[in-house]
Order: sequence, then C-alpha cells, then structure tokens
Amino acid sequence: MEILVNVLGPIEVTDAEGRPVPVGSRRRRELLGRLVAAGGRAVPLPVLIDDLWEDPPPTAAGTVRTFVAELRRALEPDRPARTPSRTIETVGTGYALRVPRARVDAHRFEDTLRAVQDGPGGQAAGTGAGALSEALSWWRGEPYADLDASSWLTPERARLTELHRQAVELRARATLDLGRGAPLVPELEAFAAAHPWREHAWVLLSHALYQAGRQVDALASLRGARAVLLDRFGLSSADGLDHLERDILRQAPHLTPAPQDEDRLRLLTRTEAAGTYTRLRSMSTVAGAAAVTGGTNLVLAQKQRAAAAAEAERTGDPLLTARVIAAYDVPTIWTRADDPGRSEALVATTRRTLHRLGPEAPPALRARLLATVGLEHRGSRDRWAAEAAAEAERLARDLHDPHVLVLALNARFVQSFQHPGRTGERDVIADELIALAARHDLPVFEILGHLIKIQVCAARGATEPAQRHVEAAERLAAMHDAPLVHVLTAAFRTMRLAERSNDPAEVALAHRALAVDLAGAGMPGVEAGILPLALLSLRMRHRRPAPTDPALDWGPYRPWVQPLLHHAHGGLGGGREAAAALPTPPADHLYDSLWAVTAHTAVLLQDASLAARAHDALSPLRGEIAGGTTAMLSFGPVDDVLTALDQHLVRR
Repeated sequence: MEILVNVLGPIEVTDAEGRPVPVGSRRRRELLGRLVAAGGRAVPLPVLIDDLWEDPPPTAAGTVRTFVAELRRALEPDRPARTPSRTIETVGTGYALRVPRARVDAHRFEDTLRAVQDGPGGQAAGTGAGALSEALSWWRGEPYADLDASSWLTPERARLTELHRQAVELRARATLDLGRGAPLVPELEAFAAAHPWREHAWVLLSHALYQAGRQVDALASLRGARAVLLDRFGLSSADGLDHLERDILRQAPHLTPAPQDEDRLRLLTRTEAAGTYTRLRSMSTVAGAAAVTGGTNLVLAQKQRAAAAAEAERTGDPLLTARVIAAYDVPTIWTRADDPGRSEALVATTRRTLHRLGPEAPPALRARLLATVGLEHRGSRDRWAAEAAAEAERLARDLHDPHVLVLALNARFVQSFQHPGRTGERDVIADELIALAARHDLPVFEILGHLIKIQVCAARGATEPAQRHVEAAERLAAMHDAPLVHVLTAAFRTMRLAERSNDPAEVALAHRALAVDLAGAGMPGVEAGILPLALLSLRMRHRRPAPTDPALDWGPYRPWVQPLLHHAHGGLGGGREAAAALPTPPADHLYDSLWAVTAHTAVLLQDASLAARAHDALSPLRGEIAGGTTAMLSFGPVDDVLTALDQHLVRR
C-alpha cells in the first residue's frame, strides 16, 4: 500500500486514495515523526529510547520494538507474515523509514525549496513562484503540531519553520520579479509584523506596496522598519532598506519589471512592420506563444489577438481573416471567458468569416474556425456552438490532422458543459488528448489533457489518480515554461486540504494564498468570485453562516449567494425575496457548485419549490462531488446534498 506521511501540521498518514491510516497513540506517532525527521537515515535503538523518554523505563527497548511492529502493521496491512518490512526497515540495532521523499510533505517541501534556490538564477521567476506557492500550500500548521516539545523535536521544528520563512520570502521575491507584487501586500504585512527582525521581510513588503501604486506607504514602511530595527536591535542602518528607499525615490525601472513578451507583442502592432498578412498573422501567432506564460502576458496576448482579428476583417479579405484567427492555438481549460465582450466580438467575426468563405473553404481552416466558435462561445446553452465543435471534430478526423483535432477536442470539452452529467465524456476527451498530443509532440495540449483529468478525478473523488495527473502536468509545465499550470495544481491541493482538514482557519488561509496567485495569473474568468465561494463552501461544511465581509467580491456569483447574505444579516424576508429571483446557473464549471448553494438556501429558508428545483438539477450528478469539476473547491458529495433535500421535502 502506498502511503503519504504529513508532518507539516499534526502527524497524518493517508493511503493512495486519501483515506486516513490510523497509526495509534501519541507515542507511536512520535516514533514515526522521529523516523521522518531522520530523513531516511537509520536511527539506532539507544537514540530512539533517549528521544522518546526523558527517564527511560527498563522496558523501553521492548516498547520501541512493539511500537515498530504496530506501525508496520498499520502502514503495510497486506504484507505477508514473516516477510521484511519495506516501510520501516531494520538497520543494525535501529530502524529507518523507507517512504520516498516525494511522499513525505516535509521532505517534498525541503526539496522544492532547494530546487528553486539552486536552480539557474534561482529559477525563472514564474516557475519559482508557482512551485513555492504549491509547496507552501502543504503546510497545515506548526510541524508535528500534535507532539509535545522534546530534545529531538524542538530543533527539527525550528529548522522547518525557518525553511517556511525562507520559502515565503523567496516566493514573494519571485512574484515581485514578475511585477505582480500588489496582491501580496496583506500577506507581507502580516509576515513582517510577525517577524520584525527580518530585514528582508520589510524590503519585500515595501516593494510590494510600491508595485501596488502606494509609493508613500512604501517609504513609510521602510522608515518604520528602520525605527523598529534601531529600537529593538540597535541597528542604525540596513543596506537592503537603504537601497530600496533610494530606488523608490528615483522610481528605478527595475522595481516594476515589464512582462517578458510585451515588447515583442507591441512591436508586431507597428504599421511599419512587414506586409499586412505577415504582420497580422504574426500578431496572432506570437500572442499564442506568450499566452501560455500567463499573467500580464496572457491578458496582453488576448487583446492582441482580438485586435489582429478585427483589423484583418477590416481588410475585407475573409481568407486572410480566417488565417489570422486560426493562427492562435492556445488551449482552454475554463468555461467562463476572461473578457466576455472580447470573446463575443471574436465569435461574431469568426461566424461572419465562415459565412463569407462558404462551404468551399479549405477543410483544415474551416475546422479551426469552427473550433474557435466552440471555444470562445462557452458557458452557454446555445446548440449552434456545440454543433460547431462537433463539425470541427468530424472534419479533423477526416483530415487525420492531429494539430486540428486537439483544438476540436478542446472545443468539444468546453461545450460538454452545456448539459450536466458529462464527466464520462470529458474523461474520454482527456485520454485522447493526452495520447494524441504525446504522439505528435503537442505539449500544451498534453498538459490540457492532464488538467481535464484532474477535474474529472476531482469530480469523482478519485484522489490518487488525480495526483498522478497533477505530477504529470507539473513535469510538462516545468519543461515547457507554463507557470499557469502550477497555479491550477495548487488550487487542486487546496481543495484536497479543505476536504480533509478539520481546521477552518487553516483552510481559509490556504484559499486566500491561492487567491493571491490567481490574482496575478491573468485569468479573471477563473479568479472572479472564486475565493468567496471557497470560503462559503468551508462555512457550509462547518454549519456556519455565509461570510459577510464587505471586502469580498462575489463577482458573477453574487445572485446565488444573495439570499444567504440576507439570512446571515437576519433578513429572512429579504432572503426569501432574493431566493425567488434566483436564475438558473450558467452551463459552466460552477453549475453544480451554484446548485449546491441553492440547495443549502432552500433548506435554510424552508423553500420546498426551490428544493425541488435543486433536486432535479443535481440528480444527474449522483456519485460526484459538488464543485469537484472545478478542481478548486468542494461542497461535498452530491449524494449528501440530495439526501438533505429529500429529508426537507419529506418533512414538508
């Protein structure tokens, strides 16, 4: 049995499916923790005895051997009798834990931090920030939190805590190097206040304030830090603070770095560039290459693509327009457009171009245009968009063109959300995407296949298969410079933490950290409203009222939570009035999440009609996790929601 050992918080062991593995008493957990802290090295029996007891009893050696035997049975329940243990190996007179480092959260965290620190130039900023954000999401509290301080634990706990601080600072530096420091301000304010002796923490906070457009606050922070260091530690000057203050005062350009591909994209819009066709098609091609890197590049790339398509259409040449539109080959994983107006305009241009070209258009070009319609007109229930994706797929299969087929399969994936209960269809699409893209060296679509599989597995509650696809996607992302992938896989890990943690504060903190990463990812269609929904799911599981913090931006999801917000403020009548006006959730990734919220509202407000609607909507999703298809948040099993609705309807 494969196991995961987590010590960044209370000691926890789970099997490959995420189910808890009971390891027994605190003494047994301490023995396991001591073996984890040894990092795979053998710990002699006398050392174990001294570490487990201040005053060892005469029976200590036998007790340790008993603990080891019991741990082995718990961790290897299928091991045949009288065969050597592969998990806790006997080495001389001692024992060594033989769990791969990747399956122990503390070792995995340490290895990730070292890889970023030792990488070329500290690794690319985007890759480093993503990897560290993911690593920090593994922390569930103080290391070995359920153990009392002891001679071996105190230094180990301090060592890991210091590594955590280094990771926070290194991730912040990587994010600032990308020019995305503004969302870090609240986190860095808390970090600097908690660690006032860390000069670098104040430097990072002040730099983030500057990138947020708060130059005066940045300077005040630096001067306040200098006063703290002088008052508490007698330091009259600190080079890091002094250098940053000078740079802020002269508004040094390096403090706000521009995205790597921005100049290349803007260069292609100049009128003195090559001929119209070459220039416009190049705008679309380069925009596609830049979009994969995410962040500001993605936002700019989408604008450039739309501008190129609009300018191409103004030439009156439908063939040129078609080729400019078709030159942008970027996968789509989310069903809510980042800029709905821009997507609508592109769909209109594409449909007009298809009409002008007529049925005699080159089949590969027609398939690409139809796939564009399917990809851009998403989150709707418009049959013509689904038909466009289906026709694109038929043409691509007839052509035996893998480049066109992966695009058409992506469009079919997006359009599968028009009807609930299509998880199986998306699973098949993902399998074909992975196989096809691997065979024809199309890495961004191979990554897409793995991301879809993560969503499928999350919807089904299949943790171990999802983790395999997480690891595969991250390997490909590291090879092909796709930092957005690490944001999405970190979101899945945050969802898993929410499902297994009993500490709402810890989970809320993880969701807020994820929101910081999403804010700089260039995906407003994903980011908008997702943090409040995640916090709401957390509160619903712990039977608490909806979060009413006015600073929370519910984005497009406010109509579905408005009744709960009224109820939380004591406005039962207003809650019922808002519930009566609830629209049907859109056909996108949040469909089942919003129906789960609506079901909760129906039970809370004793609304039988609304409960019946929610029951009908969620019934096709039996056996799945409400919200799981986002691979970001979870409202629990759909079956549990339906049971609650059944009980309510029976009572009524």
